Amino acid sequence: MSPRRFDVLVVGAGPAGSIAALVLARAGAHVALLEKARFPRDKACGDLVGPRGLQLLTDLGLAVPTGLDVGDMAVVGPTGRRVVLPCFDGDSYPGRARSVTRTVFDDALRAAALGAGAVACDGRADRPLWSGADIDGFVLGDGEELRADFVIGADGATSRVAQGAGLVEGSKVLWGFAVRCYLEQDVALPVITLWEPARWRAFPGYGWLFPGPGGIANVGVGIGTRSDRQAGARAVRVLPAYLDHLAELGLLERAPDVRTMRRLGGWLKMGMVGTRPAAGRVLLAGDAAGLVNPLQGEGIAQAMTSGRAAAEAVLGSPGTAAARYRDDLARAHLPYQRITAAGHAALVGRPRAVAALGRLLTAPRLGDALAGGWGIFWNELLDGAAPGRARKVARASTWFGGAVTAGSSVSRWFTTAYPPPGPVGPPAPGGRR
Repeated sequence: MSPRRFDVLVVGAGPAGSIAALVLARAGAHVALLEKARFPRDKACGDLVGPRGLQLLTDLGLAVPTGLDVGDMAVVGPTGRRVVLPCFDGDSYPGRARSVTRTVFDDALRAAALGAGAVACDGRADRPLWSGADIDGFVLGDGEELRADFVIGADGATSRVAQGAGLVEGSKVLWGFAVRCYLEQDVALPVITLWEPARWRAFPGYGWLFPGPGGIANVGVGIGTRSDRQAGARAVRVLPAYLDHLAELGLLERAPDVRTMRRLGGWLKMGMVGTRPAAGRVLLAGDAAGLVNPLQGEGIAQAMTSGRAAAEAVLGSPGTAAARYRDDLARAHLPYQRITAAGHAALVGRPRAVAALGRLLTAPRLGDALAGGWGIFWNELLDGAAPGRARKVARASTWFGGAVTAGSSVSRWFTTAYPPPGPVGPPAPGGRR
């Protein structure tokens, strides 16, 4: 079987890969979009496309798939105290998110990429092909060879591209595991819970109950495991108890029998730490690069914006694409991710500290006073936030978090992996860097 040659091989047709392939194909590049699953396919996810993700769709002239618009989010603390985090219009993003099932959303983005001219390839990236010191493509599971000038790895948290290119330090990665299911219930607001299965012994992660289209709610739990991937099984084990907890809070009409429900789980790689985003002719986007919010698990918007940035780095400066892309990610995400990743690493494994923080943030008066800024900071929306008190609180939180975590091992890792960005280059096609 003769190898096929492309300008760019994009591995993975989720939001990161499909957006990368779309931008490249629109610019005239010969792009392969490789996917191992048959579409439409499901993914373990909370299904919320955040404000930055919606804005990117608008910027690219893509229709937002059918779903349910949501705005404010409620956080329920360990004592049952609830704080509503308001969702504001920003200067560069809308004041809403949209609940869209991944079956619908990912299929729509992939169709847009193929409609722009990307070539659909079916199969699993098995092992890398090399040209000197550079990866030159991948051998698929059936033996076919796909070669390309650049490879964009958008193949999820357990990325074969990242592993093949040697871009992952396994002992540094902040792993997590999430499991979710759907149930018939109308939900007024998206809810994230800070849960204590035993008094002052907090669950090392988060739980959620999100509204969905057609009165179908998305409910699940995510657990932080640091580098111990064996601990992920706990999320599956505690799901029935978590559903009981939601019923006790009055958020569910009754706890369903999980034995009758389809559960779907998946790994999360959070906070960028432990994964270098690019080297040579390989760039990683989305979950493959660890672009998942360490505080609440959001990853769709980051996947989409990083897919676009990876494509534009290849188009705008192919000779220095890896460095340019790394610098773009640093400018967009490092101020937030190095703080929250360090905080996540420090708290996982300390259930009493997590319980104390959850109780403090949802305490009477304090939680309400912080709510606006908390919502901006929590959702990584400070850049582009509209002026006002909430932005001031978010900025103060960022300053405080940076001061507290500056000497952490996580912060030191970022200093090594992300040296200060070089001079800003000319805009890539479309006017965006």
